[in-house]
Amino acid sequence: MTKIALLDYGMGNLHSVSKALTNVGAEVSITNDPKVVAAADKIVFPGVGAMRDCMIGMREAGIDDVVRDAVFNKPVMAICVGMQALFEQSSENGGTECLGILDGNVEAFDPSWTDEQGATIKVPHMGWNTITELESNHPLWHGIEDNAHFYFVHSYYCAPNDNSQVAAICDYGQPFCASIIKDNLFATQFHPEKSHTAGLQLLKNFVDWQV
Repeated sequence: MTKIALLDYGMGNLHSVSKALTNVGAEVSITNDPKVVAAADKIVFPGVGAMRDCMIGMREAGIDDVVRDAVFNKPVMAICVGMQALFEQSSENGGTECLGILDGNVEAFDPSWTDEQGATIKVPHMGWNTITELESNHPLWHGIEDNAHFYFVHSYYCAPNDNSQVAAICDYGQPFCASIIKDNLFATQFHPEKSHTAGLQLLKNFVDWQV
């Protein structure tokens, strides 16, 4: 059974993520203990809330160093604010320095953007939306149809410098990065643990992923 360390720094949606991973066959430890993380096969890095508070929680728990070390050693999945934290800086809270693992920044949705019907978008982007997989043959997308629905809750989006790392896009007034795959690092702006069948399939694919 795949052992997964679910990183706890006081800001993650831990219960629902743990339950979803357990449902697809993983053995989950909710932890910020570097020894437990080191012993795990894979790591899941969740996040909810404001970026500044998340970064403070990460640094106080030592999770920032754990994530930096882990991305070079084992498969890592980052979810929502966890994905945003991987970049260099977020415009949230007047500008917040992030982990700098990925090149690029996190930007706010522009409330003047309009949808396909010409209506201005609501911020935060909350609810179901479709994604288009750019790497549809990647094992992480196994069993997931293009334009599958996933659940989003966010006011900010990732703007990577290297578009070759973008694994899926979503449209909300403008196309934005919904997922990134880089080597053994997988990140989603949406919440797989809240996305029913497609989300559970994606989590199962991560549990089974051989890097």
